[in-house]
Amino acid sequence: MLILTLTAHYIGIAQKGDPNIIIIYVDDLGYGDIGVNGAIGVKTPNVDYLAKNGLNFTDAHSSASTCTPSRYSLLTGEYAFRNNAAILEGDAPLIIDTNKETLPALLQKAGYTTGVVGKWHLGLGRGKIDWNKRVSPGPKEVGFDYSFLIPATGDRTPCIFLENQEVVGLDLSDPITVSYGTRIDGYPIGREHPELLKMHTDPYHQGAIINGISRIGFMDGGKKALWVDEDFPFVLTKKANAFIEENKEDKFFLYFSLHDIHQPRVANIKFVESSTMGPRGDVIAQMDWCVGQITEQLKKVNLLHNTLIVFTSDNGPILDDGYLDYATELLGTHKPGGPYRGTKYSVYEAGTRMPTIVHWPKKVKPGTSSALISQVDLYASLADLVNQKPVKGAAPDSKNLINTWLGKTEKGRDFLLEESYTFGLRMGNWKYVQPKDQQVPKWISDKFVDPGFRKEVQLFNLDNDPSESLNVYKEFPEIVAKMEKEMIKILKK
Repeated sequence: MLILTLTAHYIGIAQKGDPNIIIIYVDDLGYGDIGVNGAIGVKTPNVDYLAKNGLNFTDAHSSASTCTPSRYSLLTGEYAFRNNAAILEGDAPLIIDTNKETLPALLQKAGYTTGVVGKWHLGLGRGKIDWNKRVSPGPKEVGFDYSFLIPATGDRTPCIFLENQEVVGLDLSDPITVSYGTRIDGYPIGREHPELLKMHTDPYHQGAIINGISRIGFMDGGKKALWVDEDFPFVLTKKANAFIEENKEDKFFLYFSLHDIHQPRVANIKFVESSTMGPRGDVIAQMDWCVGQITEQLKKVNLLHNTLIVFTSDNGPILDDGYLDYATELLGTHKPGGPYRGTKYSVYEAGTRMPTIVHWPKKVKPGTSSALISQVDLYASLADLVNQKPVKGAAPDSKNLINTWLGKTEKGRDFLLEESYTFGLRMGNWKYVQPKDQQVPKWISDKFVDPGFRKEVQLFNLDNDPSESLNVYKEFPEIVAKMEKEMIKILKK
């Protein structure tokens, strides 16, 4: 026991002064979906542990209210609209320019070993992917030394894992084919075989049935490589912890991108009925367990003290996103977005105001911060932390706010862009929403989402109206003019 303790001690001090860095990126988790922010009906003790011993942000934002754009901005330091980044299909080409520096590439320059485990959804290859050989370009070409991926999302084909850009467990005598247009013969189709389904879906998710769940897109082959949704938490945490173990003597960056709590929400039996909210609450508990596994692994190798953990989410909560799991009916008094209006796909606050916790015992004092801050700023901020400068042209929208992230100041952004299917802008506690005279698409209204489309300007004072229910744009024309000017400046940059 003494030998093991001393070994762990020397591993911890063998690392250089820079911290290990882990970004735990949850999917579709709302501001109010964790205990410390008021969750009802589900407990999140491991996330709450990070908050109790770290810095809990109350006004931190993803850069967009949808997943691919937020992930793009996080890794590139660039607003997604500048690259027309939108939600991708499972066979879409890589949307990150391999000629541009990314956050992991910058950290490589600082001597970090970099890894990504979990949901990717940033595209792979250059189009018309051959899944039966190494898929390139991908994570390696944008700065990750190691990758273990869900290629897109759990509700999209192909339903396989990629490790270092090769399909895990593939039998080449049973090659994989994927299609998002022309129907291909292969796995049964949801719209034709509802009797095979574990849960029913909207028409958009009635493609190939894998593991009793119909997905978007068609698929044939790769039977031995197919994932089992219920195994996600164990497979992903095992890979993440193995990465930590393998790199414990050197500094590392881990982008741990969980599938939970994205649909299809299929909890492992270990977590079924661990909440009062059905599958959505159960996968919140499952997500929390994954966070605890990472924390325990860091403790095991004596690295928790000098590891910077950023816990956050890619976009706001959504109850009905295509699969029938009774999330609305079982919600009870729980408020996924906390006191804020909006959802995933929405320009209102809950669309981008994310649960965000920074935990680094060596440097960050426990507390709460009301600083206005965006995930797009992590690039420039972490660059400063590890004494690196982004190359010219990289991270054009990222601001160095490292002192804010570490709790040394509550001074955040003067202006913060909120991207959805229209644009919002924050200035202090003022919230401006750009007019959009367009009918709400049926696929959005079918999800019971208000994206924020209005013919007139919207202006809210979040100090006394956090639910954005009172449009005061006529009463404050000077505020509207100032924010419109800034919005134009950002969009035309």
